[in-house]
Amino acid sequence: MQYFETEFIKYINDELFIEEVPLKKLADDYGTPLYIYSRNHFKKQYNDFTSAFKNIKHKIFYAMKANYNLSVINTFVQLGSGVDVNSEGELYRALKTGVEPSNIILTGVGKTKDEIKLGILRDLLLIKAESEEEVELIDKIAGELGRVARVAIRVNPDVDPKTHPYISTGLANSKFGVDTKTAWNLYTRRNEFKNIEFTGIDMHIGSQITSFEPFVEAVTKLAEMYCELKKDGLKLEHFDVGGGIGVKYRDEVPFTIEEYAENLFPCFNKLDCEIFFEPGRYLTANGGILLTEVIYNFSNGDKRFIIVDAAMNDLLRPTIYHAYHHIQPVKRDESRDKTVADIVGPICETGDYFAKDREIYQSKTGELLAIMSSGAYGMVMASNYNGRRRPPEILVDGDRVYVTRSRETFDHLLWDEKIV
Repeated sequence: MQYFETEFIKYINDELFIEEVPLKKLADDYGTPLYIYSRNHFKKQYNDFTSAFKNIKHKIFYAMKANYNLSVINTFVQLGSGVDVNSEGELYRALKTGVEPSNIILTGVGKTKDEIKLGILRDLLLIKAESEEEVELIDKIAGELGRVARVAIRVNPDVDPKTHPYISTGLANSKFGVDTKTAWNLYTRRNEFKNIEFTGIDMHIGSQITSFEPFVEAVTKLAEMYCELKKDGLKLEHFDVGGGIGVKYRDEVPFTIEEYAENLFPCFNKLDCEIFFEPGRYLTANGGILLTEVIYNFSNGDKRFIIVDAAMNDLLRPTIYHAYHHIQPVKRDESRDKTVADIVGPICETGDYFAKDREIYQSKTGELLAIMSSGAYGMVMASNYNGRRRPPEILVDGDRVYVTRSRETFDHLLWDEKIV
C-alpha cells in the first residue's frame, strides 16, 4: 500500500502529522469526523502560482466554491488574492473577510436580478455574463440604477478538457458561456448597451484538467478573438483564463505550474492586458484531510467492509463523481496484514462510500483513518442528510491550531423550524 504525503502532511515516526500537529491529538481534542486544513500548503500553492507568472501582469482570484471557509478565503486575501464568487451567498461570505469589492468577480450561469443588482451596487470589479439575455438584463438594471456595469463575457471555446463530464464546461454542449459567434456579436454591438462597459474576455473550460494542451488550445482561440476585437476598436483590460488546473488524487501526473506558465506565455505575449486566473482546487485540495474513526469491521460472505463515522453527507465526491480519495491509517503499522474492503459510512444509502475494493492495512475499531485531498469540494458540499451534524473545520499553521468552525449542535439543525 502506498501512502499519500506532501510537504506539510506526512508521517513522523509512523504517525501522520499535518504541519507540526499529530492528527491523533486533533481527534482527541475535537472528535471525528473532522476537517483539517494546512494553512502553509495554501500559502505555498498561491506563492508558487504567483512566482510562475511573475514576468507578466496578472491577478489571481481565488475560486471560493472550492472551499468557502472564511479563514481559508482570508488566507488568500491576505496574500493579495481577489475572490471569484458564484452567488449572493458566496459574495456575502467573501465580504465578511474584508476583501475589497474591487477585488471580487461575480460569476455564475444563472444570476438572479437581485444578484446582478447587488454586484452593481457593491461596485464589484466585474460581472461575468454568460448569455445574451444576461447582458441585456445587466444593461437594463444598471440603467435603472444610474450606473455603468463593468462586464466580461464568458466565451465557450468548444475545447475538450478531457476530464469528468460533470466538470467539463468548455464544450459546445455545455450550459456555460456563449459560443464565439455570439460573443463577437455582443462585443461588436457594444454601443447598443449604454450602461455596460466591456472590460474583458473570459473562459473556463472545466475542472481537474491534468494536461496543459486544452488550455493552450482554448487560450489560442480566444486570443485570436481578442486581437480581432482590438482591431475593431474595443480595448479590453483583461483576459481571464479561469481555473481548472488538476491536482494529484491518486496516480495522476498533472503538469507543474511552471509548465503551465511556460506553455501559455507565447499566447499571453500577444496580448496587451492583464491576465486573470481563477484557481480553486489547485490551491486547496491537497491541503485538507477528512479525519474519521473506524466504527466496525465486518464481512458479508467474501465481501469486507470498514464502517467509519464520516459519511457521504461530509464528503460527497466519491458518491457523485466516483472520485478517488486516498485513505490511509493515522498510525502506520506495516506489520499488519492487508485487506481489500469497501470503506463506507453509516448513512442509509448504498451510495454512502469513500472507497470500493480498496487495499488497506487492517484497521481496528476506534482507530483513525485519514481521507486525503479533502481541501476542495468537501465541506462546501456537505449536508445534514440523515439528521447528521456537519463536522468542525480546523486550520493548522505550524504548531498552532485554530477552530474556524465548530461542530454543529442539534439545535443548529432545528434553527427556525416549527411544529404547526
